[in-house]
Amino acid sequence: MPKKVVAEQARRRRRTTKTGAVLSERLIVLTALRMLREHGGEGLTARRLGLALGADPSALYRYFRGMDDLTLAIGDELIGRALDGWSRTGDWQADLRGLGLRIHTAYLDHPQAAVLTASRVSGRAHEIAADEAVLDVLHRAGFGVEAAVAVYHCFIDQALAFAALDAATLALPEAARAADEAVWQATYAALPSGTHPRIADAAPRLVAEMNTSAYPAALDMLIESAAARLRR
Repeated sequence: MPKKVVAEQARRRRRTTKTGAVLSERLIVLTALRMLREHGGEGLTARRLGLALGADPSALYRYFRGMDDLTLAIGDELIGRALDGWSRTGDWQADLRGLGLRIHTAYLDHPQAAVLTASRVSGRAHEIAADEAVLDVLHRAGFGVEAAVAVYHCFIDQALAFAALDAATLALPEAARAADEAVWQATYAALPSGTHPRIADAAPRLVAEMNTSAYPAALDMLIESAAARLRR
């Protein structure tokens, strides 16, 4: 049975950890993000996190119900970073595009954390704020509830799906990533037009395009489709 999470005031340490810091939920999340960047998902354990914080691993359970609860908090931190500095301009398409790109960037800044969290639903404060922001942008644009939810669903799933896909690429060992990127030039660009006429015709463009993220273009397509729906 998971341990009960202690209220913020009650769980705050009066003494500093061995590293000289006062333990807090945010410090744990930030340290976990650093560990994910340095060691990947397999390197994030309660024992290792406790060592990095200079605290007994059991102290983590005063803040989180378990490592899965910490994972949700890490995802919420990434969404919070996406929201930081974002504000409405009054142009719903620009607002939606800006928020989508911010979400994508925030996740790709921490690819190992993105792979771990992009598919999760936390119900935490930043996630809720992002959902409210997107639905509010669509409401102000003139979408009814049903249409707004449909566009929101596509928007958020698209943003997180591309974040997970692109982050998984970034999280690969450098040699593996370079080998994958080289395939477009070494294999696809060399296919003869006699057997693969469409690939041969598109090869220069494929080489130029396929090693970059399609998310900005896909986001534009989604917004253009939503705008057409709104006009109808």
